[in-house]
Amino acid sequence: MRLARQHSWDLSLAEAAALQRRLAGEVAERPLGGRVGIVAGTDVSYSPGEEALFAAVVLLAFPSLEPVGQATVRGVPRFPYVPGFLSFRELPPLLDCFRRLELVPDVVLCDGQGRAHPRRFGLACHLGWWLDVPVIGCAKSRLTGTAAPPGPRRGASTRLLDARTGELLGRVVRTRSGVSPVFVSTGHAITLPEAVRLTLRCARATRLPEPTRQAHMLSKAARSAPPRAPLC
Repeated sequence: MRLARQHSWDLSLAEAAALQRRLAGEVAERPLGGRVGIVAGTDVSYSPGEEALFAAVVLLAFPSLEPVGQATVRGVPRFPYVPGFLSFRELPPLLDCFRRLELVPDVVLCDGQGRAHPRRFGLACHLGWWLDVPVIGCAKSRLTGTAAPPGPRRGASTRLLDARTGELLGRVVRTRSGVSPVFVSTGHAITLPEAVRLTLRCARATRLPEPTRQAHMLSKAARSAPPRAPLC
């Protein structure tokens, strides 16, 4: 798969924040333009002590959710762990995974934030900017914003809002009855209602959508496998 855009990763924290603010204006929220036939999921795992990371991307046919492709990359973190800057740490190896794929996904579900980010440019937005394909942010925890708890039944959701401005950042979605919700926001080239619907269609029996769940299992398996090449 060819990447649509690029920028330097050699940035200070201040330069990374400035880049997020600038690129946030280039992220689009628009309806999906066609049929969804392939969905991708992404995840990154770390070795003990975080000396190495293991990025994984899986491709699933939709709506069957049968696997049709995958890629993994082993690397080293080259950016410090700072809340709000996860994409600068995890995106380079994830992009290497996408480069190795022969098929282009119609939608990517990302284990991270999209617009629900202090500078409106989380990991899902950053990934969507690089790939220029629809991306959904589906995070396990809240980074910013306030929301009432959704109802206890699967499919219930509430608005995630900026406490100061009232801006709609995403939705808190119950993907499984009686289980903690996930935090859904747009990453790129998709609307929030579509992002919520697709997340629910991909989360059939578990809290996490199947694409990100399978990517998580793949990244953990890659972490357990013996190294085949030097860390990149």
